[in-house]
Amino acid sequence: MTMLVRELRLFLLALQFLTRVPVPAWVGFDAALMRHAVRHFPLVGVLIGAFGACIALAANRFWPPTVAAALALAGTVWLTAAFHEDGVADTFDALLGTASREKALAIMTDSRIGTYGAVALVLSLLLRVLLLAELMARDQAAAAVILIAAHAGGRSAAVALMAALPYARTEEGDAAQAKAGSVARDVHGIDAAWAVAVGLLALGFAAWTQAPTIAAGASLLALGGMVLMLRRWLRHRLGGYTGDTLGAAEQLGEVAILLSFAASAWR
Repeated sequence: MTMLVRELRLFLLALQFLTRVPVPAWVGFDAALMRHAVRHFPLVGVLIGAFGACIALAANRFWPPTVAAALALAGTVWLTAAFHEDGVADTFDALLGTASREKALAIMTDSRIGTYGAVALVLSLLLRVLLLAELMARDQAAAAVILIAAHAGGRSAAVALMAALPYARTEEGDAAQAKAGSVARDVHGIDAAWAVAVGLLALGFAAWTQAPTIAAGASLLALGGMVLMLRRWLRHRLGGYTGDTLGAAEQLGEVAILLSFAASAWR
């Protein structure tokens, strides 16, 4: 397999894992390759963000920014099959209470949603809609770029967390968890470094569309601070991370980036 074909397959594996976009049959699934495919998670995030940005720009021709932002969010949730939203709900259901490590891990496998998870999910959705709407009311084009950067940055944060912590589960209970676990283990430094670099590049480009120094610094501090705090929390509560906590990291990363740009953007 040539290097170019291998990288294409890695990208398509990442696209297949994170979205409902169909990929060619020859891509298949290879656990060993999936561990390297994480390097392309932020690139997939760029595509997801671009999809949402196109919806937002088109919808804003007919409806106010709040409606356009809600439709954009609906589009990205559909495209990803609410993959990361599910992680937010499961993570906060499991970890905001006083459950033991074993109980918390069990809660994450429960399909039911509790109060903590429901509140966290609603707040995440609400914040993303309101923040995107605020940015669109100021400048549609810049808001579209920032949305793309938020999706890329959020996924780079998840990969950084994978490199910073061990995988928390020692046994997989079903095929779906086993598949997720194959992505989670043995993340190589070069893969994590590339993923973070892509996320930082996206953030830098977004900052360049407005107030470069302030917006870039604020977004990097917000994203980095979120990763460090989540790393500490997960190390204390679980001794590592799970697929659900990676989904939560991505969503919190998006919110952190949108918050920082909204706070530092032009007035």
